[in-house]
Amino acid sequence: MGRHGWNPGAGRWRLTALLGVGAAVVALVVALLNALPGGASTEGTTRDGGTVHGTPAAPRDADEPYVGWGFTHTQFSADEGSAAATGRVERLLSQGGGLPQDQAIMGWGADNPEPVKGRYDFAALDRRVDFVRASGGVPVITLCCAPDWMKGGRAGAGNTDWSRPALETAPTPGHYADFAALAATVARRYPDVRHFIVWNEFKGFWNDAGGRWDYEGYTELYNLVHRALKQVNPRIMVGGPYLVMDSVDPRRGDDAAAAPRGPWGAMDQRVLDAFSYWNTHKAGADFVVVDGSSYTKDDELLPDEFAATDKLTAVGRWVRQQTHGLPLWWAEYYVEPADGNDDRKGWTEQHRVAVQAAGMIAMVKGGASSGFYWNPEEEKGGGCPGCLWTPTATAGGGQALPMYGLVSRFDRAFGPGAAYETVSVAPDAVPDVRVLATDRTVLVVNTLDRTISAEVDGKRFEMKAYEVKWLQR
Repeated sequence: MGRHGWNPGAGRWRLTALLGVGAAVVALVVALLNALPGGASTEGTTRDGGTVHGTPAAPRDADEPYVGWGFTHTQFSADEGSAAATGRVERLLSQGGGLPQDQAIMGWGADNPEPVKGRYDFAALDRRVDFVRASGGVPVITLCCAPDWMKGGRAGAGNTDWSRPALETAPTPGHYADFAALAATVARRYPDVRHFIVWNEFKGFWNDAGGRWDYEGYTELYNLVHRALKQVNPRIMVGGPYLVMDSVDPRRGDDAAAAPRGPWGAMDQRVLDAFSYWNTHKAGADFVVVDGSSYTKDDELLPDEFAATDKLTAVGRWVRQQTHGLPLWWAEYYVEPADGNDDRKGWTEQHRVAVQAAGMIAMVKGGASSGFYWNPEEEKGGGCPGCLWTPTATAGGGQALPMYGLVSRFDRAFGPGAAYETVSVAPDAVPDVRVLATDRTVLVVNTLDRTISAEVDGKRFEMKAYEVKWLQR
């Protein structure tokens, strides 16, 4: 199966006239031999999905409910491409001490893990896990999405529907237990993966009739998966609900919540209702996971792109209060609205990095201890706005980009166990900068598109437009 994000028909095996009649007959016989009664092909699958793959690495922070600041692998990543380029990224990551790395079990670069019930294809996921191990990363797995036969589709290798509507369909209630069993199989296969996120953004869990989230269905699935993983290893860390913390213009009285709200907007009450139900009825959680953007559902940056990041602080504080201090993860976070193709190309890279830095500071101030940057790596060369490194398809690829510098340094400076301190900021600089500090490091962000003079922590210095500056104490 081909690598994909939303690539319909990716990698489907086809016979062509060029194969010749004899080859076609051989292929047909092979296909019949590899088909179960009913026509579901098992070609390329095995029964031993739960067998330990490769050489598990000694898991770092295995018994801690946090992992730090890292990134999510998407459709194209550094596990494939030129050996020189992929090796360059491996070294880049490992030399920096490794970063937490998240990967879904189906989609975003991973194939259908169980095309037929009890028959597994983990080749692509194996490759991603191998890359995380080789680059010294902390592996995290998001348990999404579900094989077709669990959601009303066709079983069989080659029958996977990779369209976006199909991928975003949740398992039917009758298959929740099957999905939990798949989660347990994944946990047995990769025993060094000790942090699991259950599902992604409530995909497929919208109740059309009620005009609200099907939080009862999601919570039922979550609880079955939670119990299945804990049976594999009680020390596995499990978190959810991975809700998109949508906000709206506060003047929208129908969906706007009374709190949290601020100049950035108001939370969507339907999201808060879903979160509260999960929080009350969950079987347990070692950490809580959310997802969201600083802008509203209508892509409004209120009152501007930097001040809008205050939403991430307000949401974090609300979530931590509701969960009585569970460690908080942001599975995804966005500060730049996307265009119609879901691309974010409207800002300069300097501007983008500055607002990202402000967003990460805001998440920390809201109590977050872990977060994953959604890495938009391109398959081939050309511009790659917001990417962590250049595409690895060619030998010259895999070069670090400015966003990698921000994410990797942020993890080193403000990773697990960081003790934050308040530092002085001169009154004339307060409106123009965002600051985060420990006893060793101070991060300062210029929020203006012009040079300023700022005094922070007793030091006066100039900052260029949208500059991100690191100070050592």
